[in-house]
Amino acid sequence: MLKIHLLRCGLSSASAALTRPHRGKYFLEYPTKVVLSDGSSITVRYHEPQQIIKLPLDLSTLSEAEAKARLERRRPKVKVVIENDDIGIIDKKKYLKLIKNKK
Repeated sequence: MLKIHLLRCGLSSASAALTRPHRGKYFLEYPTKVVLSDGSSITVRYHEPQQIIKLPLDLSTLSEAEAKARLERRRPKVKVVIENDDIGIIDKKKYLKLIKNKK
């Protein structure tokens, strides 16, 4: 008797996936694409307006060479050190030709 009642109402797992959410909470959520670590993607509702969320890659699933190359890319780049010249010593005669005399 219960099966007939469910079929008559049209409730099933398939119909739940095809309808829209009827709660007011979902109006505040935005459709977002989640990219999994294996490259596949799914569309979910997220509370912030973002287009893509990329999940981190599990380094234990990579080969040793790929993991090493990936860690090398994550290392900080070497910063260029700029040495300050001694500003206290200035040759004024060197800059005299740049000064224009106003008449």
